[in-house]
Amino acid sequence: MKHRHPRGRSITGILLLDKPTGMTSNAALQAAKRLFRARKAGHTGSLDPLATGLLPICFGEATKLSGFLLEADKRYRAVIQLGVRTNTGDSEGEVIRRGDVAGLDRARIEEAAAAFRGELQQVPPMHSAIKQKGVPLYKLAHQGIEVERQPRTVSIHRLDVLDFSGDRVEIDVECSKGTYIRVLADELGEMLGCGAHICALRRTGVGAFDSRRMVTLEELEALAAGGGEEALDACLVSMESALGQWPDVRLPKDVAYFLVRGQPVFVPHAPAQGLVRIYTREDRFLGVGRILDDGRVAPKRLVNQ
Repeated sequence: MKHRHPRGRSITGILLLDKPTGMTSNAALQAAKRLFRARKAGHTGSLDPLATGLLPICFGEATKLSGFLLEADKRYRAVIQLGVRTNTGDSEGEVIRRGDVAGLDRARIEEAAAAFRGELQQVPPMHSAIKQKGVPLYKLAHQGIEVERQPRTVSIHRLDVLDFSGDRVEIDVECSKGTYIRVLADELGEMLGCGAHICALRRTGVGAFDSRRMVTLEELEALAAGGGEEALDACLVSMESALGQWPDVRLPKDVAYFLVRGQPVFVPHAPAQGLVRIYTREDRFLGVGRILDDGRVAPKRLVNQ
């Protein structure tokens, strides 16, 4: 009897995909997975179909680190349409109110934007993937059902008004995980008294990653046709680059032996606290560790290379 082998290539790395508008994050993931013929892949936080930009896709062992990217801060560029409020907070929703923008100027926009900087409470929108009793909210919304949602604490680290012209505002936002830019735009419109919604949204950063090494599906298709798998693989960044903001520790082989078997180990001159990247002295990446109160390093998420 023949044994069935997993389909696809066993590759490891992270693709910084520039997701196109009109495509779901899962559809973009599946398209990239097919192009790379990857056995295992996962994305690191959905973008709305309306949104474009940075969608890190983890292949192989890198999927073990996707949770850290989910927890990471995000950065966005957004264009807000003033004077029109929709039921989804973006241009794909139904118009529920129109307002006058004639009296607005940049100073008023800046003043209102300042109120959203820092920590705040945000109620997730009904048109979101958050689940209630196992059912995504957007499915309930499509049935005309609205349920109570608990507010969540989010942090707006930076909110800059880049441009204001007529009835449109362009903003640059750096925020914590779980922040809905659609809700931010809607609440800004309510504060200004005219209503507002997102008409364009682009993610420009996820944790240590920015937009400089993004590639589009069209570029990947051209590489696959011209250079094959080798050309595609050259687009990947190392999985440990997702953790670039963390300190690292280097272990001799005899110490690494115990750590990869689940045992905390002592490391001279280790950081005082927090998460660290763990390597052997030969630069082999082992995974993520946490500094314990007694100074030892305990394995948190290990990978195979």
